[in-house]
Amino acid sequence: MSAHLRDRGDSLQLGIKSCRDSCLILQATVLASTPNASPLNWFLRRFADRAMRKSRSFRFLALLILLAGSGLAQASSFGLDMGGSDAAVRPQDDLFRAGNGAWLAHTEIPADRSWYGIHAVLRDQSDQHLREIVQELQLKHPQPGTIAEKVANFYASYLDTAAIDAAGLSPLQPRLKEIADIADRHELAAQLGRLQGVLETPVTLNLGPDQKDPEHYSVTIWQGGLGLPDRDFYLDRSDARMAQAREAYRQYLETLFRLAGDDDPVQSARQVYELEESIARSHWSQAKCRDLLKTYHPVTLSALRRLAPGMDWELFWRGAGLPAPQKIILGQPDQVAATARLLAQVPLTVWKRYLTVHLLDATATVLPRAFRDASFAFHGRALNGAEQERPRWRLAIGALNRQMGEAVGQLYVERHFSSEQKLRARALVDKLFKAFSQSIDGLTWMSAGTRERAQQKLANYQIKIGYPDRWRDYSSLTVKNADAVGNLLRAKRFAFDESVKRIDDKVDRQEWSMLPQTIDAYYNPMLNEIVFPAAVLQPPFFDAGADDAANYGAIGALIGHEISHGFDDQGSRYDGRGRLHDWWTRQDRKAFDAIGARVVTQYNAYEPIPGRHIDGRLTLGENLADISGLQVAFKAYQLSLEGKPSSVIDGLSGEQRFFFSWAQLWRDKERESLMLQNLATDPHSPNEFRVNGAAANCDAFHQAFSTRPGDRMYKAPGERLRIW
Repeated sequence: MSAHLRDRGDSLQLGIKSCRDSCLILQATVLASTPNASPLNWFLRRFADRAMRKSRSFRFLALLILLAGSGLAQASSFGLDMGGSDAAVRPQDDLFRAGNGAWLAHTEIPADRSWYGIHAVLRDQSDQHLREIVQELQLKHPQPGTIAEKVANFYASYLDTAAIDAAGLSPLQPRLKEIADIADRHELAAQLGRLQGVLETPVTLNLGPDQKDPEHYSVTIWQGGLGLPDRDFYLDRSDARMAQAREAYRQYLETLFRLAGDDDPVQSARQVYELEESIARSHWSQAKCRDLLKTYHPVTLSALRRLAPGMDWELFWRGAGLPAPQKIILGQPDQVAATARLLAQVPLTVWKRYLTVHLLDATATVLPRAFRDASFAFHGRALNGAEQERPRWRLAIGALNRQMGEAVGQLYVERHFSSEQKLRARALVDKLFKAFSQSIDGLTWMSAGTRERAQQKLANYQIKIGYPDRWRDYSSLTVKNADAVGNLLRAKRFAFDESVKRIDDKVDRQEWSMLPQTIDAYYNPMLNEIVFPAAVLQPPFFDAGADDAANYGAIGALIGHEISHGFDDQGSRYDGRGRLHDWWTRQDRKAFDAIGARVVTQYNAYEPIPGRHIDGRLTLGENLADISGLQVAFKAYQLSLEGKPSSVIDGLSGEQRFFFSWAQLWRDKERESLMLQNLATDPHSPNEFRVNGAAANCDAFHQAFSTRPGDRMYKAPGERLRIW
């Protein structure tokens, strides 16, 4: 049984809302047990689906056929789930649904989720592994002060809702009192500093490598402080769905104030919302924030005081525990100035209410049940569309990952990632680099000098696989039993304080920005590195026993995607040392930008939900990486064949299996409310359009499936985008 069916447990019945009789239940069981079915079972399944709508005797005949077919259609050995495909959909018309149509039709999003798919299955598997590890730690009663004890205490205190309910707001009272005691705007600035890392304030500090001097850390001020996902949720008056989110947020604020004993929760909620709306008006759009040059605005401390005089910057730095920096990078300079004006002009009582309610929101998951329920009603149901809250143990694992991720991560890799897996993954990465290098050599739109510098950058990539060589030190973090609120607040601030400690040091190039148990990967332009955590190097993304076509279409395309980020519209502005530095000729940049403009136009045309199109400018970098990564992964697959023709398995050529694997890599379903949020804030396109948008530009896709004019996926050769 494949992981994405096995791990769903009681909710496995392939999304069937109700079973009319035991035949239908058994049909679901048979289908679930043969997820990688051959084309024969594909046909049998379609026949059975129709037969189930007939008489009882006909349904019984269909069941017998399915049982017979299941004996002939065991799980394929080539790593694809063809049982989740849809034979009625031609890949030439819709690759995503051809590869996933049956799964989409028969799978319901679980009630406690806002989305579900392959990535969610692997995340569930990772969470379950972590749960087993933590539970074993608890049974062993680890020594006081050890990492094992801290992990066990954090998890146990988060799970202990009886103790949380009994404590009420008392664990939070010291922090609430600090806010209530703010006497003037100087103390307000100091409090904004003390809350760095604990919650997102309108003045948010980021401490990391300097984009133009990546050997050293710098201090960046970035816009923040909104309770809704993005400024558009406050300012867009044309979409009723945005209006519903605004109303849900106002109700949430009112509920939090009422639960905290506020004298007039309605008025307090209204004042906070109006303040946030004012903050939102000065926020830059998500697409504009992607402009690396406009968001790199270095100023001196004295220049910052002149730009934003309404803020006591000296007390702000002191509150943050950060020596006053001589150089500050402003992400959105006019937004900083606008926020400072609000800090000077908005009544102090309103700011105190704002900080109070945001602290309540930031800690709601470890506050009494009424707070937890209110938080889920807004964040889980109203914004993301989930119908019920996730099991408490899953929330606890999520919190543990966010606050002490590397502490439990080192235990995870000891069990679930071997040195052999790391070597196999590295070998695949090396093949992708070889293919990318060949692609650079073959570029016709780039001059020889820029191609040479591109090769130099590629050769300087740092590759990290599995887990870090050195783990984070948690010895200074205090984690107590039965202190869920304190543990959360201390852990949040701990991460920020650790960043402050290293501000004068050289950048640590061995540090990871992702956990080994995370189902994801990333490219960091300032370190010129690609990072692949252990958990993403698992089936079905990467399976050493699977056919090469499946591996190259899945993890190969993912690797190609991350390599390509070093050469997308943003990554291409950093050189091989990670400096924000233009190493292109003007003509080459112009040619590249022209390709990017065509990508923007293509994705702007997609309309995932009625009235909401993809923002091609916001998603440009990810779309470029999808298109390039898929094409480079296919070239790497061709290299693996060493000039031999691909094998045909169950009627599919290796080239066709490659693209079906690409489609199944992004198999998922998403609730509309989450889709609305993602279209406003997420730099990734929805998965359906990632699959089809990239494949439509790939010559190999059109050759593999013999597309022709009139097919919905067809794109004339002259219109296809070939980037790297």
